Amino acid sequence: MISFKEKSARTQKIVGTVFTVLLLCLAVAYFVLLFAGPRIFGGDSEIYRSINPFSGAGDYIKWIRVISYAFFFISAGYVLRVIISWVLSFMKHGKAVLNLLSSFIKYLSVLIFLFASLKAYNVDTGTLLAGIGILSLIVGLGAQPLIEDIISGLFIVFENVFDVGDIIIVDGFRGTVCEIGIRTTRFEDTSGNFKIMNNSDLRTVINLTDHLTLVPCVVQIEYGESIERVEAVINDHIKEIGKAIPDIVEGPFYKGVSELGSSGVSLKFVARCEEADRFQVERDMNRQFKLLFDAHGINIPFTQVVIHQPVSFVKPDEDEIRRARDFVQQQRENTAEASDNDYHA
Repeated sequence: MISFKEKSARTQKIVGTVFTVLLLCLAVAYFVLLFAGPRIFGGDSEIYRSINPFSGAGDYIKWIRVISYAFFFISAGYVLRVIISWVLSFMKHGKAVLNLLSSFIKYLSVLIFLFASLKAYNVDTGTLLAGIGILSLIVGLGAQPLIEDIISGLFIVFENVFDVGDIIIVDGFRGTVCEIGIRTTRFEDTSGNFKIMNNSDLRTVINLTDHLTLVPCVVQIEYGESIERVEAVINDHIKEIGKAIPDIVEGPFYKGVSELGSSGVSLKFVARCEEADRFQVERDMNRQFKLLFDAHGINIPFTQVVIHQPVSFVKPDEDEIRRARDFVQQQRENTAEASDNDYHA
């Protein structure tokens, strides 16, 4: 059963699609009139001069000129943003710069439309721009955090600290960069949770996409298993495991015995892959080594608790006590001498 939230979202999507299609149809009709206008209305007619945004000064109908500005400048900005989105689909790096450019074009097209419309009604836009400049200076003095966010965002983009699609860690949050805006940056973790931070707060960032990620895999075997036999089996099949996991870029490699645990001997393997594939590669390696060990009768131990009866321990004699005391004292002196040498070095 579809929930109310899903119905509402679907309705909004349909309304948005219809509205977009209607605007596109009107824009197409406008450009058809713009190019066919000289034949339909005449090149010097008042209606054509009103439709053509480049006709200059003269007799024209003001409200038609404003509508023509809306269709021309906003449509031109929309077309440029569509082209940028198309280019983005083929790019792996540099997406942040193009996203920033797309956002700039959107606001710039609206500003040009507003000033052109005011000029159509004979408003002195030069004086208006000067007044806006003074007002911006006054507002800017009281909006230093906002300015800091904007400048930090520009440095992030142009110094390529990270890009859209990169996986980073910031303040303990690991996520994929979804959008780098003028003021804020948005991230998404593997659970679909979003984090939005001001650009000026992104001071300590770890970019995990700049290099291959090291993925560890630790598998235990029972103490009764022969290390040499297990290592021989691993040597014969480790390349097959690498081929069975296509997301692995380098490896896997056998690093040796990492721990003598309470229940078994831990063997460590590592591989390198893209950060986006890290967790899937870890799961695949666990599966492949389990299948390999099962196929060759190598047991992976359960957690074990050994219960035993107390045994009688042999007490040391006087000579062993003396030699043990001398050995401990000698080790203390050697340790102190080594520490002093390290300090002076």
